[in-house]
Amino acid sequence: IIMKIRHMSIGIAMSDFYGNHKNAWRSEQTDPLAYINIEEQIKYAKIAENGGLDYIFMPDRVFLHTGFTGIINFPIDPIVQISAIAAHTKHIGLIPTLSTSFNEPYTIARQLRALDLISGGRVGWQVVPSFEPEAFANYGQNVPKSSDKYGRLHEVIQITQALWGSWKKEAGEPNQNTGVFLNSEYIQPINLQGKYVGARGPLQAPPSPQGQPILVMPAASNSGIKPAGMYADTIIGMPNTIEESVHLREIFRSAAQESGRNADDIKFMVFFTFGIGKTHREALNRRREMESSEDFPERLRHLSMLLGVPISETDIDEPLTSIHLSNLRQNPQFSKSAQAIRLAKEGYSPLDIIAHGVLDNTPGVVGTAEDVADYLQEWFESEAADSFALAADRLSDALSDFVDQVIPILQKRGFRPEGYMGNTLRENMNIDYQIGVDPRILNETE
Repeated sequence: IIMKIRHMSIGIAMSDFYGNHKNAWRSEQTDPLAYINIEEQIKYAKIAENGGLDYIFMPDRVFLHTGFTGIINFPIDPIVQISAIAAHTKHIGLIPTLSTSFNEPYTIARQLRALDLISGGRVGWQVVPSFEPEAFANYGQNVPKSSDKYGRLHEVIQITQALWGSWKKEAGEPNQNTGVFLNSEYIQPINLQGKYVGARGPLQAPPSPQGQPILVMPAASNSGIKPAGMYADTIIGMPNTIEESVHLREIFRSAAQESGRNADDIKFMVFFTFGIGKTHREALNRRREMESSEDFPERLRHLSMLLGVPISETDIDEPLTSIHLSNLRQNPQFSKSAQAIRLAKEGYSPLDIIAHGVLDNTPGVVGTAEDVADYLQEWFESEAADSFALAADRLSDALSDFVDQVIPILQKRGFRPEGYMGNTLRENMNIDYQIGVDPRILNETE
């Protein structure tokens, strides 16, 4: 008997096109204009596709903070960039972000349907309600009450999906012999009007080979749990430990069941940061090169909070003293505190501890390709994640390292397929075909 192994889904998170480390943009091999260089972005997309990755995920923000002094952390416009990437790729999924707070259902449905068609059924939609005052200010609005924010989200999703269902497959294709272009009986208005948004329909284009885009939603708390359980095909979260991830995954699987769906209808996706070297020491040295002396005071303050003891710049490259070690105290506010303390007790210097990624905002590993594969396998087998959105520490070398070194290991172990399983994003992520609103969900918009 051959036991079928459930494949882990893997994609790449691309926001600024530099990497998850704050100084990735300063590296010699990085194009400092990557955030506006579409050729560079297409290059990374092709590397990811050559490695058989399932999707490119583009988070988004529609503002710059007041007093902005840092780097650009988000795409200039995900829809425009994804459109360009779609024309230069054939297999990899494409998941842009669009806020339900500022976009009308007809615009969302039309743009994503067009993207889904020109890509051959490879598109997803990260559905987010905005919450930042700066974002609302850019649209001449004030931040709404939570009930209004989520009320609008429900309506936008349901009307968008209804629009996707307004053109049925049965409408057929243009037939030059009979002179019948389409059967208009199967292309009908939806005539939906809610409290916040509405649309007449129908859409102007047929379904894609996957029906309609998959829906990705963030692992929000409180008011965000119910809509995620109702609509999401994939939930994306930022847990820092396996235990936290298992708990989060179960919350949303339960939310799906409460909405009349199956728990397995929701895939749980987590961000994962990595850096690779031929040896553990080489991987640490690579990360150390990304640290800059002007950042040391801030980085050491953060590390001091994780360790529970003050670390000064004079101590940065030496193992902690016995006095320091005897005073280490785990900080319950930081999930990576335990890892930092363990590394300190193993004799690593503060700079080496930081190089292990303890200050990263996502879980991850810095080490060999085997270390990275082991880490992903442990999370997957613990049922902490179904999918991993890679947040490469430095995109210019880490992505190709992952594709060339980690993917073959995962394939050999049976956790990744050889090549793409199908032609659409739904097929490659094992998500059922869908047209229109899922008839199983509870028709509630509270």
